[in-house]
Amino acid sequence: MVYAIVRAGGRQEKVSVGDTIVINRVAGEAGDSIDLAPVLLVDGDTVTSAQAELAKVKVSAEKVEDLRGDKIRILRYKNKTGYKKRQGHRQELTRLKITGIA
Repeated sequence: MVYAIVRAGGRQEKVSVGDTIVINRVAGEAGDSIDLAPVLLVDGDTVTSAQAELAKVKVSAEKVEDLRGDKIRILRYKNKTGYKKRQGHRQELTRLKITGIA
């Protein structure tokens, strides 16, 4: 089984061909091809982590869609002062489909 650990959207994700991942928003249109930077590559029993060898490896993905995450509610409250502040946030995300590890 071939899989790679890639750096994507500020996190590291374990991916193999055909997987779908959700990362922080990436610029571009649906259907665009994106290259991800590998951190580690596992090909059966062979583990590649040397930077020189990883420079030759290419992990490609296709942008499927842009979406937004669940709403997070932020509430600040101070006792006895009447201070109350409510705020919401929805993270902008991108869904990617891994098309190749070469």
